[in-house]
Amino acid sequence: MEHILLVEDDGAIRRTLCDFLRGQGFAVTAVEGQTFAEKALEKRFDLALVDITLADGSGFAVCTRAGQKNIPVIFLTASTDEFSTVTGLNLGADDYIAKPFRPRELVARIRSVLRRRHRQPAVCVLGDLTVDIDRGIVSRGGEPVFLSALEYRLLMVFVNNRGQILTRAQLLEEIWDSAGEYVTDNTLTVYIKRLREKIEVNPQEPQYIRTVRGLGYRMEA
Repeated sequence: MEHILLVEDDGAIRRTLCDFLRGQGFAVTAVEGQTFAEKALEKRFDLALVDITLADGSGFAVCTRAGQKNIPVIFLTASTDEFSTVTGLNLGADDYIAKPFRPRELVARIRSVLRRRHRQPAVCVLGDLTVDIDRGIVSRGGEPVFLSALEYRLLMVFVNNRGQILTRAQLLEEIWDSAGEYVTDNTLTVYIKRLREKIEVNPQEPQYIRTVRGLGYRMEA
């Protein structure tokens, strides 16, 4: 379970976000102000959500402290001025989201940052399947596997989430705009079939991309 540090001096917002994020499966430690945040950062967190404007200091200072501990940061801000955004990103923030925001949009941003931070090694080897992530090259048994842009994107979604069940809705969200194409639920089935035909020894009995009946798909870790 990922542990999130929430730094927000508005008590109502802090309580609402805590309840929502915990309902989404995250552990949350919530504090108000720079002083409490810096003390909390003596512990280890997977990500920090930091309001830029704090009553007793600055979210920028908290971001710097989190960066020293290699903790990714998403800024929560009511400010829409370019200076605040650029300053935060220059300090090493991974993303920002302006208030008011939709809670589910925030969760999507959190998971996106966590995926990037948990990125797999440049070369991923699964049985006789090798994916050179940096070069965009896929091979099976030493022979090159030629994938379309969308097929490669789909494969990368599975590679970056190995061992996890991915629903069809999650897959569609990840790949629908890749290669400039709109992917429907029906065409997703086609792309998974094509990908299996290219990477599986026996597509009828897949070893890499397995169907989890009633839930979605999982790439074996």
